[in-house]
Amino acid sequence: MDIRNRNRIRVVGPQNGPTVVLAHGFGCDQNMWRLVLPTLAEHYQVVLFDYVGSGGSDLSAWSQERYTSLEGYALDVIEVCQELDLERVAFVGHSVSAMVGVLAARAAPKRIGSLVMVAPSPCYIDDGDYRGGFSAEDIDELLASLESNYLGWSSTMAPVIMGNPERPELGQELTHSFCATDPDIARVFARTTFLSDTRQDLKSVSVPTLVLECAQDVIAPREVGAYVHAAIPSSRLVTLDATGHCPQLSAPEATAQAITEFLGHLP
Repeated sequence: MDIRNRNRIRVVGPQNGPTVVLAHGFGCDQNMWRLVLPTLAEHYQVVLFDYVGSGGSDLSAWSQERYTSLEGYALDVIEVCQELDLERVAFVGHSVSAMVGVLAARAAPKRIGSLVMVAPSPCYIDDGDYRGGFSAEDIDELLASLESNYLGWSSTMAPVIMGNPERPELGQELTHSFCATDPDIARVFARTTFLSDTRQDLKSVSVPTLVLECAQDVIAPREVGAYVHAAIPSSRLVTLDATGHCPQLSAPEATAQAITEFLGHLP
């Protein structure tokens, strides 16, 4: 299988330096990293890719059976690293990809040397003392709306997820990204994302980890960031002075600075 074309792999930056792998979240693709890429590529070899079913990936390689679990996406990450013969990369995962990175690091420990979790959430549903940000009924309604009218859902939800209503172009970009995704694939990815519960997997993380949260985020509230940080003893928590769920677009300079400062202190 041609992994490079399957996942639309791109490699930029110095070829002999440490490697950073950037992984996008639900409804997005590698283009979401374009504003932080120049800063990272000054010092690191940066690998960008699209999960199968997203962006410019080979849609013929998509399998509902594989991608109904986050392990399917983790396998994409592992296969990208294998294809490029990468070891001990810094894996930067946005949103659900933060937890995909946790699973990939456990399954292929020699491939992942550190984690940067951008707006992570191991569980979106409130559960006892755990606050994920949504009730079970909220998630049921969200998925029902998405499945009945994906384009309408995208137009309504993307600006909410993005935040920053004073900058409507950001919400419009996320709406366009959502709407460019095949609706049938998006429905599967959405269920995989919003019904996932990977809280128990956090205890498997033993690599240096940066938990990067936004000061205001309706998808991953700060209680979630605190939970992830507390569950990973080797982690560092940084709160960006930013709103919304996509700081790589809404606050790219601060996001890039936080990532480079963390990577610069790694052994």
